[in-house]
Amino acid sequence: MNLSRLAADAAARGTPVRAGLIGAGKFGSMFLSQVPTIAGLEVAAIADLNPDRAKAACCGVGWDDDRLAATAFLDDGAALAARDDVDVVIEATGNPRAGIAHARAAIAAGKHVVMVNVEADVLAGAVLAREAEAAGVIYSMAYGDQPALVSEMVDWARATGFHVTAAGKGTKYLPAFHAVTPDDVWQHYGLTPDAAKAAGMNPQMFNSFLDGTKSAIEMVAIANACELTVPSQGLTFPPCGVDDLAQVMRPRSVGGQLESSGMVETVSSLERDGRPVFRDLRWGVYVVFEAPNDYAAACFAQYGLPTDITGHYAAMYKPFHLIGLELSVSVLSAALRNEPTGCTRAMFGTVASVAKRDLKAGEVLDGEGGYTVWGKALPIAAAGQALPIGLAHNVTLTRDVAQGEVVMMDGVDMRNDPIADLYMQALAGAMG
Repeated sequence: MNLSRLAADAAARGTPVRAGLIGAGKFGSMFLSQVPTIAGLEVAAIADLNPDRAKAACCGVGWDDDRLAATAFLDDGAALAARDDVDVVIEATGNPRAGIAHARAAIAAGKHVVMVNVEADVLAGAVLAREAEAAGVIYSMAYGDQPALVSEMVDWARATGFHVTAAGKGTKYLPAFHAVTPDDVWQHYGLTPDAAKAAGMNPQMFNSFLDGTKSAIEMVAIANACELTVPSQGLTFPPCGVDDLAQVMRPRSVGGQLESSGMVETVSSLERDGRPVFRDLRWGVYVVFEAPNDYAAACFAQYGLPTDITGHYAAMYKPFHLIGLELSVSVLSAALRNEPTGCTRAMFGTVASVAKRDLKAGEVLDGEGGYTVWGKALPIAAAGQALPIGLAHNVTLTRDVAQGEVVMMDGVDMRNDPIADLYMQALAGAMG
């Protein structure tokens, strides 16, 4: 409640929080746009594969010459993590392998880590969190992105004595989207390929939002941070508006659509026939919780909460999230409170790679949002040795995989891959 005051006090002392940003894409640029108006926060260094692009991003969000001159621009994330003038490292590359390497370099250098890179978090967050704890630094989700916002809502519900029934976000979804490739993604966004190219929009990245992969990644991140379960057959994306969350997102045993209580799930902003859901939650997040007694349930009604027909299940939601514009909350919280805005606790789920079409031995997978596979959220026990989507980029199949089948770890060439070894280490810990 007093984070801005703590930051202002740090500014008054002459000890502002010094951040280092790795990856100056859209998320990073949104964060950079806010920095000049936040007392007590500075960006000491920015690392990007193209430093000139990073400088252009800073200019594009309104940085003045003095701020640009006071900032170091590098092309090496590990070098940024080692700098003495950086307190908090923000990993925003979106590349899971790079993200894991950068996080480990930061932890080894005694720096806090804010992991924007959810792909890296669902792959190795359990290991990274343990390493950070052992080093006495904070490993945190990125506030503004859905996993951290949902983690905050789950924490609120539990701290107030409610049982969390369901938690998640909204998105635009139809079952056919799982097969969409970068070639036909723009029609689903109402854009032409030329217009998207002119706007600098990456078709593979945007396709990961459409084909269900990004939702799977974010729901698994929430499950791993909040110790919630993942649907046994993957996310079902039930169509649901904000007024119906408490009715729909409760267990089947009491008339809802969840296989059990305490689950993550993404709700769709489209009915299965393509019609828009009334008062949808496409851009927001939610938590559904159960009253522990009749008195609390009566209070739900008295104070106007949207409930199910029994009055015992209620929903809270946030209709929007501002991604990078809110990221400073994580940076300041890590440095000034020694507290993460959400953090992986254990591996409750993973994101398995599923074939978009019949795949043949010898083909090279192209990863998240591509032509070959999409990511499906699964509980650890059900996923087994499934190939996680974070490892499905630029690896070669060693046997055929039929459309709709899960690609397995022993069905690809993963020899001498340290990140695969790290994932298997985390998986072994989760399986006991």
